Amino acid sequence: MRAPTWSMVAVFAASLLLLPLDATARQAGGDRNPDRPAHRPAVPGPNGLVTAGHPLASMAGLRMLMAGGNAADAAVATLATLNVVRPQMSGMAGNGFVTLYDRVSDRVYSLGATGAAPLAVDPASLTDEELNKGIHAGVVPGLFGGWIALLDRFGTMSLAQVLAPAIDYAENGHPIEASVVAAIESHKDLFESFPSSRRMFLPRGRVPEPGETFRMPDLANTLRRVIEAEQEALAAGRTRSDALQAAFNRFYRGDIAEEMARFYRENGGDFTMEDFARYEPIWAEPVHTTYRGYDVYTSPPTSRGGLEVAMQLNLVEGFDLRALGAGSAETTHLLSEAIKVAKADVYAYAADPALVDVPVDELLSKDYAAARRSLIDPSRVMAYPGSGNPVRVDDGQSDARAAAGEVPEWRRGHFAEPSYAGSTTSFSIADRFGNVVAATPTHGGAFGTGVVVGNTGLTFNNGSRIGSTSPYPDHVNYVRGGQIPILNNSPIVVLREGRFHAALGTPGGETIGQTQFQVLVNLLDFGMPIQEAIAAPRFVLSAEPNFYMPGAEVRFGLEDRLPDDVVGTLEALGYTVELAPGYAFGSIQGITLDAVTGTLMAGADPRRVAYAVGW
Repeated sequence: MRAPTWSMVAVFAASLLLLPLDATARQAGGDRNPDRPAHRPAVPGPNGLVTAGHPLASMAGLRMLMAGGNAADAAVATLATLNVVRPQMSGMAGNGFVTLYDRVSDRVYSLGATGAAPLAVDPASLTDEELNKGIHAGVVPGLFGGWIALLDRFGTMSLAQVLAPAIDYAENGHPIEASVVAAIESHKDLFESFPSSRRMFLPRGRVPEPGETFRMPDLANTLRRVIEAEQEALAAGRTRSDALQAAFNRFYRGDIAEEMARFYRENGGDFTMEDFARYEPIWAEPVHTTYRGYDVYTSPPTSRGGLEVAMQLNLVEGFDLRALGAGSAETTHLLSEAIKVAKADVYAYAADPALVDVPVDELLSKDYAAARRSLIDPSRVMAYPGSGNPVRVDDGQSDARAAAGEVPEWRRGHFAEPSYAGSTTSFSIADRFGNVVAATPTHGGAFGTGVVVGNTGLTFNNGSRIGSTSPYPDHVNYVRGGQIPILNNSPIVVLREGRFHAALGTPGGETIGQTQFQVLVNLLDFGMPIQEAIAAPRFVLSAEPNFYMPGAEVRFGLEDRLPDDVVGTLEALGYTVELAPGYAFGSIQGITLDAVTGTLMAGADPRRVAYAVGW
């Protein structure tokens, strides 16, 4: 039987930030055309495009493009502005991944801007909640180092130029958006426990009202301090690269790092100067797979989402999805089962490659995909399986154990709470030079640790939380000092015959890889235009207690815009379908190249306040 609609609202409340335009119209009694595939137009950009999770962030990036900057310059402007207008989801002290196509070298690059747990952390002495929020939660800030690395290697503008919009909005204010207000309200008790947090998020002793002018003067000051280091270096005759490094050093090894370390020391936390000084952003080869003639590039570990998306595509490549049809029960079932099979492997193997030998090539092998595909039965739903053995594809016993959902020895006897919901944002940018950037920054959970660090205006990503880490002490992703936890963030660039075809990314915590997978299938199998591919109904899987555990209870949530006969067929296959409001899951932003006209088009998800702009 179909579960009550309202249960889905409770389970996925973290995903429901705003009603989309057509849902609002429905409530107001307006007309709605159920056959219209998208209620927003795709946006053309003959000279450049930015599609981001907030209109002010999109415009900040576009301002850089219109001033002569490239996609890397625009990306840092967008990232910095998101820190101000979406502070619960992203920030200078957060983490994230960037996937970049560089036209000059004709190559795709991956940048990991992810920090490690503090060296002194002792997870055995902390509760799950303490690892999730508060003074004992968190990882080293990664994103600011990523800003510098991106600007240094591919940008053309100064830090002063690209941070100008964010400083303006932080110092002079901007109308705070309703979902930010809701997030502040839900964290009010935590904010009141630290004077620094109370000062930034409850500036008048209360939660701001939607649309009220909201300022972040401490953050503006921190942004000015890193610019000051850059400008002093330039005035001394140093190179642009040296000047950017001076800003990096001030943040990670200078007075800003000292202030962060002092705050944690005085409040009983674990971060020290050594933790910050050890940090470096990571340029790495992207995860790559082929899919029906396309080359798909995305983030490598410590992203798990990149492996997940690529493995899901490999799994369904063996099925004729186009013949089954977009949005059909049969297609939905195959995609859902592929997600479960890929997650079983990703949660077993994806980890910090500096400390663990992750079998990336083996997991991405087409032979391994063929072996794991045998678990998928088009006629029924499987239990959540165990992991396979990518190093020994012919290990039939491994796949037999996986099909039975057998629990490996190290996972027996362990119980934990479900993973905490994520809070992330994403954007894609294309410039007039042929460069493309897709980025997915995150604070982990909303506002990360929820602790504003002294007078910096910064909150750290709470990467120590269950989800980014495993609750099982013997697992490769258990919280360990100096280890980088995994993220689902995995922005994607797609090429066809060596030419740019698409870029996309999404927030959504556990659902990131699922959402990107479904939208890629819409684009590559069904040929949907970008806005239609983004707006199409989606589903999500969640697991209790979590996706680390074979045999976990997997719940299936479906946006309620598919016909009743599709829902009925899914139920006949064994699904308990939990219906969610029409636009509930994820918030994907993407850019595609129209194969016929050669025009770049951008789409933005109506599920949040995302907007695409072009010129």
